Amino acid sequence: MGVARGSAVVRFGGVSGRKLRVNAGDVVILPAGTGHQLISAGKDFLVVGAYPATGTYDVCKPAEESYRKSVKTVPRVPQPRKDPVYGRDGNLLALWKKARRRSKKTR
Repeated sequence: MGVARGSAVVRFGGVSGRKLRVNAGDVVILPAGTGHQLISAGKDFLVVGAYPATGTYDVCKPAEESYRKSVKTVPRVPQPRKDPVYGRDGNLLALWKKARRRSKKTR
């Protein structure tokens, strides 16, 4: 998700997630299953979203049935081939692997 113009406060990580201010020029990479909610924004706020060419768009609503489905499908999302911002030299792949290891320990 790229912030093309303006600024906003967005909550990442669901209802009890963390609120962060995003500004023009910021890029936010959301792992599959990460809830996000616009809390407030300036009138000029513009965000651009993108998905990997090999990915699919699957919206999960905050409902029990959707949650059960996402618990099964989110872990099957493949690792990206490269960091979408910094390419092969970016930190995304290392962070992705670390998060996967942590996630497996908490299941």
